Amino acid sequence: MLIKFTKKGIYCPQADVYIDPWMPVNYAIITHAHSDHARYGHKNYLAHNHSEFILKHRLGNIAIQTIPYNQTIKINGVTISLHPAGHIIGSAQVRLEYNNEIWVISGDYKVKQDGYTIPFEPVKCTHFITESTFGLPIYNFPERESVNKNMNDWVKQNANEGLNSVLIGYALGKAQRILKGLETDLPILLHNTIYQTNEALDFDNSKYLKFSTDYKYDSLKPHIILATGSVLGTSWLNRFNDYKIAMCSGWMQLRGARRRQNLDMGFVMSDHADWESLNYAVLATKAENVYVTHGYKSIYAKWLREQYKLNAVEVETLFEGESVNQNTGESGQDDKQILMV
Repeated sequence: MLIKFTKKGIYCPQADVYIDPWMPVNYAIITHAHSDHARYGHKNYLAHNHSEFILKHRLGNIAIQTIPYNQTIKINGVTISLHPAGHIIGSAQVRLEYNNEIWVISGDYKVKQDGYTIPFEPVKCTHFITESTFGLPIYNFPERESVNKNMNDWVKQNANEGLNSVLIGYALGKAQRILKGLETDLPILLHNTIYQTNEALDFDNSKYLKFSTDYKYDSLKPHIILATGSVLGTSWLNRFNDYKIAMCSGWMQLRGARRRQNLDMGFVMSDHADWESLNYAVLATKAENVYVTHGYKSIYAKWLREQYKLNAVEVETLFEGESVNQNTGESGQDDKQILMV
């Protein structure tokens, strides 16, 4: 087998490389810069061009090689290339080929286009590793146009009532989608982690305000505050009274999730594949062997076996997917930075 699942992570012995390892290794191929996939401590990193600066922003002065999508490199006879995953900027599926055995490790991916990220491209293979964060039929996400309209209508209604609008989303990926979707002349204030992430992505911050305790927030009312989940339940939000608060997440399709977070509104905006998209992606690869990681992996692997007669098995990893409380997975980075704001 070209790929093995080890205690350090997904491993290719022939090339002596790991994909998104969770323990320090000599050579790590990184699918994307979220903290459950891109960890500190590896000797050498390989990632997509668009991930370079955000990885250095989060991990420090690492030794990193970058390549564009669809360009191949060879390591000890193994042909390796990166392909669009549609998850966030720079996210990639990793294709490895050796002696006519082809594996694709998808990392996290999203099939529905968001108008910002390079869209997902299925890659044909014999073995496919897929996530299953939203691997249940109840998860059927709306198109971005519908989500953006609902978000803008909510912000406008709040402003008409003299209220600020607080939007909660991950600093990397979700925040940029929210900003792209907002259509408003209201002042938009960014949590420091989001502002700094935008800078690392070369995302235009010129239209936004960076959080500072020097600002007189009363003079800005009504306005929009874009923050990470690390502010939930903290005094950080008190300075923006009176406000309504909403979270952008795939979990917002469940009304109970919104209620448990004490939110006024939830917008179903995910950087992961919903049920229909998962099935599309798996079938499009033509893979006969499917390895299901984080999420509803047992249920989804069983579905693939019974519905499509695929050799589907569940695999234990330390990937976390999208968290309903926004304080694990990608936003683990945010928890460290809340003390800075």
